[in-house]
Amino acid sequence: MSMKIAIVGLGYVGLPLSLQFARSGVSVLGLDIDPPKIAAINGGQSYIKHIESASIKEQIDARRFEASTDFSRVKEVQAVIICVPTPLNKNREPDISYILDTGRAIAPHLHKGILVVLESTTYPGTTDEDLKKVLEQGSKLKAGTDFHLAFSPEREDPGNPNSKVAIIPKVVGGYTPACLEKAKALYSLSIKTVVPVSSCRAAEATKLLENIFRSVNIALVNELKVVYAAMGIDVWEVINAAKTKPFGFMAFYPGPGLGGHCIPIDPFYLTWKAREYGQNTRFIELAGEVNTSMPHYVVEQVGEALNSHKKPINGSRILLVGLAYKPNVDDDRESPSYHLLDMLKQRGAEVSYYDPYVPVIRPTREHPHWAGTKSVEWNKETVSKYDAVLVATAHASVDHTQLLDWSPCIIDTRNSVPQSNACKNQLWRA
Repeated sequence: MSMKIAIVGLGYVGLPLSLQFARSGVSVLGLDIDPPKIAAINGGQSYIKHIESASIKEQIDARRFEASTDFSRVKEVQAVIICVPTPLNKNREPDISYILDTGRAIAPHLHKGILVVLESTTYPGTTDEDLKKVLEQGSKLKAGTDFHLAFSPEREDPGNPNSKVAIIPKVVGGYTPACLEKAKALYSLSIKTVVPVSSCRAAEATKLLENIFRSVNIALVNELKVVYAAMGIDVWEVINAAKTKPFGFMAFYPGPGLGGHCIPIDPFYLTWKAREYGQNTRFIELAGEVNTSMPHYVVEQVGEALNSHKKPINGSRILLVGLAYKPNVDDDRESPSYHLLDMLKQRGAEVSYYDPYVPVIRPTREHPHWAGTKSVEWNKETVSKYDAVLVATAHASVDHTQLLDWSPCIIDTRNSVPQSNACKNQLWRA
């Protein structure tokens, strides 16, 4: 009998994972509550910029992949992998409601011997406490005895052409040793290297460590950027020189703030859970403070740059370049660009944006007032009408050097415009 699995959540994690399992000969049922996504997949169409429609159509045509909103079909599969969002609520506390709602949706349809794996980033204890509880209540089955339970953190890197699901090692932790063996066997079907750890909690903690490491180091270079700027030192030059050291140094780069579904969120999952154990996470929280302060610093630099042209922010026309949170993707989740747009508008600026990957802003929970706003055109006639251009994300498809001919005032947060070619007071590093 061929293996059939269900993957719940067909976004930036679930869709590429579905395709990788399907390419490996596994029959994949994609489940999502968003009907347009289901229709797109079954029609062989991609809704994620860096995933080609052809790769979806190939698996649909081969009958190895289909999508549905019918969660009762979980009864057809031998394993369920959950890849749903884990945002923060308005109080910056973990929101695992998507995980729990998914658990409640699939629980009545579980059968003996089935494997359930959570991939959503979360705090240690979510799988073997929170998810386990709703699965057992809804199924009347017992985890570790009647069904298997595991956690395996996603390691998706959207937009990175060298990031292939098949070759990124997969960390797996099981609720019991038998659960671990089931999960290892599942991922070994399509992923080259599986890395077992002792428990679900160890696997959950692994993912948090990976992203907290990045958050702390980004905070360090962001802080150094501000300090070195005050000293008249270019932090980008310093980083490029430091990374020539072949040992003991790893280059991280400053920016206008953190974005995406991981780094701005994951550290707060651990700080929240640590309080339950009476532990402080001062280092992590300090990094969060530094990173969340960066949009304010950037806006101050915009003010100074405009002031050098004898213009205030109030009343100026400002074009923000790059809405996505990282280069070469259409993912705008938690993007600092939204904070920059808000702050500039609050200071009286007339703001627009350009992003070839985000032609129209989609509705978001945090910034619904920007929904429907369209990207401007990228040409000299359009861009030259703005008093200043703020580069927030440097997409490779955008020729940022053209700004030197098109704009009198450029504030560059990504080191994407060559300093040597700029006129006096034209280019500011922020």
